Amino acid sequence: MSSPISEAKVSDVLADEVKAPVQAGTLSHDVHLSGEWLSALVDFIAETLPDWRDDRSRPAQTSETRLTTQLCARLNSVSRHSGGWDFLQFRREEPDEVQAGRSIDLVAAPSGAVIWMDGREYSEYRALLPIECKRLPTPSRKDRDEREYVFSRFRSAGGIQRFKAGHHGAAYARAAMIGYVQDRDIPFWFMKVEAWIDGLVAATVQGWSVNDKLRLAAHLTANRVASLQSKHQRECGLDPIRIDHLWIEM
Repeated sequence: MSSPISEAKVSDVLADEVKAPVQAGTLSHDVHLSGEWLSALVDFIAETLPDWRDDRSRPAQTSETRLTTQLCARLNSVSRHSGGWDFLQFRREEPDEVQAGRSIDLVAAPSGAVIWMDGREYSEYRALLPIECKRLPTPSRKDRDEREYVFSRFRSAGGIQRFKAGHHGAAYARAAMIGYVQDRDIPFWFMKVEAWIDGLVAATVQGWSVNDKLRLAAHLTANRVASLQSKHQRECGLDPIRIDHLWIEM
C-alpha cells in the first residue's frame, strides 16, 4: 500500500552540526563531521531546487544533461554565498571512484578543506556524495525502459539499479537521486515507482524485494518538491546503501 503524501516538512536534521564552524580555507585545514551531517547536505540541495527552477533568468531546458548542468551551476553559486556551505563545490560527470569507466551525474565535494567523516578523509579529489539525476518520465525511445528511474531491462542504466549493483557509488554508504518531474505530479510518480518495484518483485528479478521501496519523508505542495528515502541491499558483498530522493515538478 502506498505511503500517504503529507505536507509536513522533514524536521531539521543535525541543525547544530550545520551551524558548526566550517570554513573554506587551505587544504591543511581539517574539518571533522559526523556521517549524519550528510542529511543536512541533502536538505541544502533540496532547499535550493525551487528557486533554481523558478529563476526567470534560467534558460528553459528539458534534457537531463542540460538541467543537471544548470543545477550544478546554481548549487555552486548558492554555496559560495552561503556562510555555512562555502566549503563545498559541485561537479558534473565525475568518474566513479571504483568503476572508473562510469561517470556520476553530479557530486558534492570539499573545496579548500579536508573533511573527515567516520574515519574517512574527503578532499577536493574525493567526493562526499554521489548524485544520479533522472527525468520522470523517461524519454520515449526503443532502447529506453520507462522504468529507468528504478531499473532498465536493456542495460544497467536504471538509477537505483546502478547503486544496487555497485556500478555507481560502490565506495559510499549514502547517495542521492534527483528526479525532474516533467509530466503529471509527484503523487503520480510515487505510486508509479512503487508499482515498478512491485513488478520486479513479482517477476522475481534477482536482488529486488519490497524493502527496495521508497518512503516519503516530505511533500511540499506549494514548492512542488518532495523528499523520499530508500535503503537497498547490494551485490558483490557491498554494504547496504541509503538513497535520498529529491523530486521537483518542473
